[in-house]
Amino acid sequence: MSTLGDLIVRHGALPPRDVEWLHLLVGDWQLIADLAFADLVLWLPTAAGGFVAVAQARPSTGATVHYDDVVGSMAPEGLRPQLERAIADVAIQRSREPRWFGTYAVREEAVPVVHEGRAIAVVARQTNLGGVRTPSRLELNYVEAADDLLGMVSRGEFPSPDSATGPRRGAPRVGDGLIRLNSEGEVLYASPNALSCFHRLGVLGSLVGQSLAQVTTALLEDHSAVDESLPLVVMGRAPWRTDIEARGVCISLRAVPLVERGQRIGAVLLCRDVSELRRRERELLSKEATIREIHHRVKNNLQTVAALLRLQARRMQSPEARAALEEAMRRVSTIALVHETLSQALDEAVDFDELVDRSLRLAADVASAGQVPVRTVRTGTFGMVPAEGATALALVLTELVTNAVEHGLARSGGGTVEVIAERSGAHLRTVVSDDGAGVDPEHGPMSGLGTQIVETLVRHELRGSIEWSPRPGGGTQVILDMELRDRRREA
Repeated sequence: MSTLGDLIVRHGALPPRDVEWLHLLVGDWQLIADLAFADLVLWLPTAAGGFVAVAQARPSTGATVHYDDVVGSMAPEGLRPQLERAIADVAIQRSREPRWFGTYAVREEAVPVVHEGRAIAVVARQTNLGGVRTPSRLELNYVEAADDLLGMVSRGEFPSPDSATGPRRGAPRVGDGLIRLNSEGEVLYASPNALSCFHRLGVLGSLVGQSLAQVTTALLEDHSAVDESLPLVVMGRAPWRTDIEARGVCISLRAVPLVERGQRIGAVLLCRDVSELRRRERELLSKEATIREIHHRVKNNLQTVAALLRLQARRMQSPEARAALEEAMRRVSTIALVHETLSQALDEAVDFDELVDRSLRLAADVASAGQVPVRTVRTGTFGMVPAEGATALALVLTELVTNAVEHGLARSGGGTVEVIAERSGAHLRTVVSDDGAGVDPEHGPMSGLGTQIVETLVRHELRGSIEWSPRPGGGTQVILDMELRDRRREA
């Protein structure tokens, strides 16, 4: 299925500003479809003549006209004259007689989409008359609000470029609650769901005839934080969204100002009780903050342990004992580095590229102790690594770099350690190579505590494989293959 942008490029020749205007309209026209109890189809004039449907919206408040998707199809012959008149006259065209779609009649209306004084497309408003009955007061107010908004579309006054953008949970829709205001911010009509929302806030009685700004001001508690956009929203002066919180209840409000030729004539306000959503969001934020604080404290504790090991190593007379404590200090510092990175993140994953650059440089400096020149190079990207695998992988790479410096580069007078990462989805292939003296034939690759730690972590923690081999051109290379999966989530 082609997108709106694809269809515009294929069938029309609109400038970027007009294309963006159509995107803004389609992004906000579900509101009109619900208020009008009608299907909306956006028809774009084609270069070859005729009209092509580039977008469609069905009402969630009433029966649809188009059970099949019409996007990408050409306008039928019976509809084309009405669409052409709407474009030519830059005015709304209403059909005198309904058009029959099989067993039900449809009332049609063509609304030109005007931008910068030009009609660039047409919105067809199609209402299913199959269940016609005497409309209720709520339905009459819905339709009047839809008429106002479609009139704004025909004059280039809707959508509003200043409308709130970006996702926000709990955004209200027409069925959640609707309030109509006059130009002074007084309530002309409030739907039953809207009344229920304000009753939960503590408002008693009817809202009709009252200033919504005054009603809202009386609800606010002295100690509660107030969004600075709230006055503009409750008076219908700005097309924004905000929240009202009082007595443990949170109501989300969205204002849609109604204007006619630049003069504000009123507003439509949508409201929804989002108390439970906000409570869950606060719980999630609290849990995230707790997790970050735990990682921060673990990092501090590990750094304290590393400092104690460093102090103890300085007091040791035996070179072997001092070296063992310094290795333990380096391993603890590597784990602390992982927890420091996790304490700054919002989820249980690590940007491993930044972490590995820091840890490898540190490992090389400590292992060489300034006695031989060592350079570390990373090629490729590790990406985001789950926390469970990040600790083990960081330890493995640190040990491999340390072994390369101590047993390869130290015997050859220095050189380069290169880490190559090849990431494909969850699969990670890592090559650690050096241009040093190569594997010691007397001890082999599996001697020493460091290589035993690496083997255990790769086999049991990372569930991967490891292979030592001579590097082409001299030196040693170690190849790691593993699948990076968060086993806690899989469980």
